[in-house]
Amino acid sequence: MRPNGVLRLALMAFFLMSSMHAATWKYAMGEGESDPQGIYAMKFKEEIEKNSDHKIQVYPVGTLGEEADILEQAQAGLLQFVGQSTGYMGSSIPEMDVFFVPYLMPTDPQQLDAFFKNGKAINTMFPKIFREHEMELLAMFPEGEQVVTTMKEFCSPEDLRGIKIRTMPSPLLLETYKAFGASPIAMSWGDLIGALKTNMVDGQENPAVWIEAYGLDGLSKVMTYMGHNHFTATAMANLDFFNGLDPKDQTLIRNAAAVARAHVLEVAQEFDAIGREKIKAKNPDYKIVHLSEKERAVFRARTASVEKAFIERAGKRGEDVLKQMKADLAAVTK
Repeated sequence: MRPNGVLRLALMAFFLMSSMHAATWKYAMGEGESDPQGIYAMKFKEEIEKNSDHKIQVYPVGTLGEEADILEQAQAGLLQFVGQSTGYMGSSIPEMDVFFVPYLMPTDPQQLDAFFKNGKAINTMFPKIFREHEMELLAMFPEGEQVVTTMKEFCSPEDLRGIKIRTMPSPLLLETYKAFGASPIAMSWGDLIGALKTNMVDGQENPAVWIEAYGLDGLSKVMTYMGHNHFTATAMANLDFFNGLDPKDQTLIRNAAAVARAHVLEVAQEFDAIGREKIKAKNPDYKIVHLSEKERAVFRARTASVEKAFIERAGKRGEDVLKQMKADLAAVTK
């Protein structure tokens, strides 16, 4: 039976309203789909699309520019969502450099998991800071312990003297490697491979899963665990976009973010071991070094200036964030 005119108009109005409320949202990130940020993004996309009519278009690393580019695009409202490592955010959000204070974070994955899930600094302080920069923080998560690759083995600051180490463009990272005795050079990810091939730099730091995935073990001979830091990532939404959504869609996004974070935190505990085992399998002669606690203590003793530099740069609020992070970490390391 054909619908009458009134019913037909009602159906047309229903489908029109449905199409108006269904949207395709853009999500750019600083990594590939199989990398940690990609694993988070794809799980987030899956949850959004499973529980709504909305779609997520994911743009992997390099598609829309470097990490600094996609953060600017997200702040300007050209992107609805962005995934970003903390290393590219300190210039615009100085408090984010706290993640580069060396020997602050624990090396135990379960302690890290509890810190990111329950810490007051992560879940209360940083969301307020991000809103001041036109972003809604959805999640923070670790991607793996930072490991240093070089051509020669080192175990002391004297061994690093004159060694050119590439860092992300963070003043605090430059300060850290100067304290370690090296000669740091800040550059974007896109320039790193070429710099290693042409000996513009002698080494770099990244989690083992990244070192293997992008062949950095083939451009070095030694991989050293100093225990000094973890690579941390964020997922954010443009604040005006998020605030303009109805409460149902805001809840949808928060729920998807929570599921994606739980998923990536679980997977992240295996990232380091996976990367290390793959390196051993394809490159049996590659040397993997874990500095002893005594050796790490020498590096740690030289980094008090880095914490001081962070406080000078980030001000009183940065100091408050650092104090709260220390309290949160003390709670989980008990």
